[in-house]
Amino acid sequence: MFADLHIHTTSSDGASSPNEVVRMAVQANLRAVSITDHDTMEGICQAKLEAALYGIDVLDGVELSTEHDGMEIHILAYCVEPENSVLQKHLNLFRAARLSRARKIVAKLQHMGINIGYDQVLRYAGSGSVGRPHIAQALQAIGKVSSVTEAFEQYIGVGKPAYEPRLKYHPVEMVKLIRRLGGVPVLAHPGISCGEDFIRTLIDAGLQGLEVYHPKQTSEMEAYYLGLCRQHNLLGTGGSDFHGVGATGHGRLGEAKVPYTVVIQLRALAAENVK
Repeated sequence: MFADLHIHTTSSDGASSPNEVVRMAVQANLRAVSITDHDTMEGICQAKLEAALYGIDVLDGVELSTEHDGMEIHILAYCVEPENSVLQKHLNLFRAARLSRARKIVAKLQHMGINIGYDQVLRYAGSGSVGRPHIAQALQAIGKVSSVTEAFEQYIGVGKPAYEPRLKYHPVEMVKLIRRLGGVPVLAHPGISCGEDFIRTLIDAGLQGLEVYHPKQTSEMEAYYLGLCRQHNLLGTGGSDFHGVGATGHGRLGEAKVPYTVVIQLRALAAENVK
């Protein structure tokens, strides 16, 4: 029995609804999934309702964006109650910041003579958390770029003319917040985010896991991070970072997975954190 513990849906920047993700998980013979949308937990309830029809386990999760030395670092928070008022206060702040950032990016694009409207961007975001991928989709729709990747490379990526910095939250602060909320903080795809020295800093702050298995991490990276987990008594997790069928730069559902026992271990850690 296996679990994919890093999945995005239409509640943030994914292309598949929570219901669709659950049905695909059934087809992939997964025992459990974790919906880890960016800065929102709105898709989890819908996923759980669908999962109850198929006997799939859904682990509460969310992927939270932080920044250190100009590098974006994502922290996965597992087993935090979606209704937690303190968590919701922070998520509301993140969502408001995302909306404000999107407006500023659109304004910069308009100033460059690009005929794109904020309402167009919101249509791609739907009811989910708006982000740069939705702006990229809007740029592609009006024929300004040929792909989402090109939109980032030409206009909205770091250092590009329409780039707008995001709300900065330090990863150490985020790890401590997740622990205070009774959740389990796990560093997402460490192979593409930060080095060992800073991982040690996060461990000192209370980090409890590393995402060992990820489509962008090689077998050598997996071995390295497994070694760090053993050395520092961390839990090794994994997931596909699924964003929808055919989404470029991300894995297929179930492409990276871990034994279902990892789900049990995450819940056990969370129970200890609450004490």
